[in-house]
Amino acid sequence: MTMKSGTQWLVGVSVAAAVAAFVALTVFDAETPPSAVAPMPTPIATVAGMPPVVSTTNLYSETGPAHLSATVKDHLSRIYVPNLRSNSVYVIDPATRKVVDRIQVGASPQHVVPSWDLKTLWVANNAERRTDGSLTPIDPQTGKAGKSIPVDDPYNMYFTPDGKSAIIVAEARKRLDFRDPQTMQLQYAIDTPNCGGINHADFSIDGKYALFTCEFDGSVAKIDLAKRSVLGYLKLAMPRTRFKEATNQPFDPSQSEICTSTKGMPQDIRISPDGKRFYIADMEADGVHVVDGDTMKEVDFVATGVGAHGLYPSRDGKLLYVANRGTHRIHGRKHGAGGVTVIDFATGKVTAQWLIPGGGSPDMGNVSVDGKALWLSGRFDDVVYRIDTASGKVDRVKVGGEPHGLTVWPQPGRYSLGHTGNLR
Repeated sequence: MTMKSGTQWLVGVSVAAAVAAFVALTVFDAETPPSAVAPMPTPIATVAGMPPVVSTTNLYSETGPAHLSATVKDHLSRIYVPNLRSNSVYVIDPATRKVVDRIQVGASPQHVVPSWDLKTLWVANNAERRTDGSLTPIDPQTGKAGKSIPVDDPYNMYFTPDGKSAIIVAEARKRLDFRDPQTMQLQYAIDTPNCGGINHADFSIDGKYALFTCEFDGSVAKIDLAKRSVLGYLKLAMPRTRFKEATNQPFDPSQSEICTSTKGMPQDIRISPDGKRFYIADMEADGVHVVDGDTMKEVDFVATGVGAHGLYPSRDGKLLYVANRGTHRIHGRKHGAGGVTVIDFATGKVTAQWLIPGGGSPDMGNVSVDGKALWLSGRFDDVVYRIDTASGKVDRVKVGGEPHGLTVWPQPGRYSLGHTGNLR
C-alpha cells in the first residue's frame, strides 16, 4: 500500500506578534553586535484555538509534575480501569492500592478517556459485535458516573487540538465520527476505507494532521484535520526476525524467530518530544516503527519485546515506556512473556527491560503525576500493574474481567487529546 500524495505543511512559520514582542524585550548592548545575540526559536504556527506550543524541543513540557491545571485541583486521585468482559470500571486508590469502587457501565468498555477540557472522564463502551454502543461520563470530582449517551461504535476517543470536536474512533465502521464534545451530537464523519481496525492516534505538533493506526491492515492513515480528508496511507515494514513467543516462560530476548507475517499489527502511537517522529507499537513486529509524519516515511525500527502494544512518555519527556503484551495474538493466555521496555527518545536506544515476574500481559495505562509509577492493565491476567519507574518493581491489584485502557487521574497538562490521557 503506497501513500497518496498530499499537502505538506511548513511547521516553522514566523508569527509577527511574537517577533515584535521579542524585539521589544531585547536590550542590545552598545558594544554587542546584533549578530552576537542568540537567535529566537521560530514559533510553531498552530491551528486556531489550539493552545500554543511552549517548547519546540519538548511538546510534553507542560505535562511535568508541577503543571497540574487548576481545573483538576479538586479531582480525586484515582486509577479508573475499564473491564471489557465485566462491563464495569474498577476504581483504585493509588495511595492504598485498593479497589474503592465498582461502576457498572455499557457493553464492552474499552478506554477511559479524559475530555479536552479536563472536566469529564468518558468511558467508551463500544459494544463489540452489537449496535448499542455508548459513552458513560464520570465526574472526576466525585468519581461517580452520569447517564450514558448512545453513540455508535466508540472503540476509542480523541479530541481535535482546538477542542471543538470529540473524535469517535468507530473501528468496526472504518470511520472517524466528529461529535460535539459535550452533547456528542454528530458534526461530520471521515471514512477510512483502507484502514481496517482503525484504533489509536496522535497529532502533529501544530495540530494540523493526525496519524491513526490500522491494526488489521498493518498501516497508518494520515488525516488532514482542516480539510477533513484522508491524505494517504503508509504500510509499515516488517523486520526480518522477531522475538519468539514462549508459553508460560519468561521473555528471553536471545530467542528469536523468522518473522513470517507479511503485515504488522500496529497499536498505540505517540509523537516524539520534538514533534518530528511518530513511534508506533506493533504486536506482530515486536517493537516500534519510527515514522516521519510530514513525509510519511518509515525511518527506523526499535525492537522491544513480544507484542509491543502501549506507549507512554515519562513526565520529563525524555523516555518512552513500551508495554509489551507478551503475545502476538489478539486473545492471549495468562502469564505471557509480558514486560516493559524503556527507550531513550534522544538516542532511540533501549535503556531498560522490566519483565513481569511470573509472566503477564501489560496493555494500556499511563504514568502517575509524579512520574514515579507506571500503571498498566494486565489484559489477560485480570490485574493492574503498578511499575516503579526507578527500579521496574511490579505490584499487582486484582480487578475485573479483561482490563483494557485504564486512566490515571488527575494528570498534569493544559488539555487532553484523548485516549488514556494524551495530554499537552
